[in-house]
Amino acid sequence: MLLIVAFGLLVGCDKINNKSLPGYSVRIDLGEYGKWNTYGVHSLGEYRIFNRAKGIPSNFPYNVNTYTGFGGVLLFMGQDMSTGGAAPLAYDLACPVEHNADVTVSIDPDNFDAVCNKCKSRYDVLLGGGGPKSGMAIDYKVGLNVYKVRATVNGGYIITNY
Repeated sequence: MLLIVAFGLLVGCDKINNKSLPGYSVRIDLGEYGKWNTYGVHSLGEYRIFNRAKGIPSNFPYNVNTYTGFGGVLLFMGQDMSTGGAAPLAYDLACPVEHNADVTVSIDPDNFDAVCNKCKSRYDVLLGGGGPKSGMAIDYKVGLNVYKVRATVNGGYIITNY
């Protein structure tokens, strides 16, 4: 019995935690074609940042039902690992190593990694996991918080954490 518990602990240690940040609500409605066409992402590597508290993007029609997580939301056109095709992916902008809403990641245009300028951790946002590639995030086994991007019947998507 002791061997089974020890084996379970060893196997479980390699798991990446993609839910290490505080659980703030996320809901960005880009469900209509016009909104998606204006504020969505359309080609591989394209991204957009949403942060209601900072008014980013400045012309986005935020309302009382819009929530942008802990540090904001990174909407990124990456690759869906199950289909191999391009798909919109969403992550919290806050670096999970720093646990501070004001310490956010930015996109490295050379390889599409999300990079924290404070701790220098790098995260894979292109392939959908948001997992750590280098830096302290590897040591702490934390990845970016991942949000759901759901297609709507109206030609757009809704980003949520539920």
